[in-house]
Amino acid sequence: MGLGAFKTAWQRQTFDFGHTRQDKYTCLIFDNRGMGESDKPMMRYSTSEMAKDLLELLNYLDWTQNRQLHVLGVSMGGMIAQELALLIPTRICSLSLISTAARLVNTIGYVENLRNRINMFIPYPIDTQLASIKRRLFSTSFLDSPDSTTSTSDHPFPTNGDRFSAQELRKRLDKTGFTKTGFICQALAAGWHHKSAAQLHELAQNVGPERIVVMHGTIDQMITVPHAEVLVRELGGEDAGVKRRVWEGRGHVLMWEEREEFRQIVEELVQRTAA
Repeated sequence: MGLGAFKTAWQRQTFDFGHTRQDKYTCLIFDNRGMGESDKPMMRYSTSEMAKDLLELLNYLDWTQNRQLHVLGVSMGGMIAQELALLIPTRICSLSLISTAARLVNTIGYVENLRNRINMFIPYPIDTQLASIKRRLFSTSFLDSPDSTTSTSDHPFPTNGDRFSAQELRKRLDKTGFTKTGFICQALAAGWHHKSAAQLHELAQNVGPERIVVMHGTIDQMITVPHAEVLVRELGGEDAGVKRRVWEGRGHVLMWEEREEFRQIVEELVQRTAA
């Protein structure tokens, strides 16, 4: 999962795969170090070390067979997924890289980029924080649409935006699970993530480009869409077998905004690569 997020952000996908298709799939979700129920050591985090955290968990579960793992990573989680694929490429059956980057570059101008980075650490009132993060994560059309998560609740919220605000507020009021130290350490890890063209080429060659899908939204304000184009190109491109899906007018959290098509893409990839 991405920067500052709890594992519960995958609730739609655990329902779609782990509940309604429990005869076919087993889902593993977890909190990255620094968030939720995981430890929050005060030290320098890196996406490579966070991938080793995940590898330790996978080994503990004895999920160690070749081509056994279908890995999905969004945002910072997609960065960690890249690192994991470099560590254990033959254990990866498919790799879904969502709203993520090989390395962060400034695509919006120096002043705007600086403002966004500073705003991450300014303690604004909670209402201001919620309004800002909603606009940066989602498209307006999604936020204003009726709550679409009725499969996990008998009491839907008026809009998707209302549900997100309630969940985000609950997370931020959890003073044990959501801490300033954990957030800053994760932010530094994501900011310093860097995979070169040579490393991405190695990743694609060892995992298999036909096993990789890159997904992004054109109005993603957290990690802009040019980052997806870099990923696709340096992984070998669509001609080599990398699948690319870019949604017009969609934001950062595609598995919420495009839940059904997202499920279809992942399920098709899983079925094709496991065959």
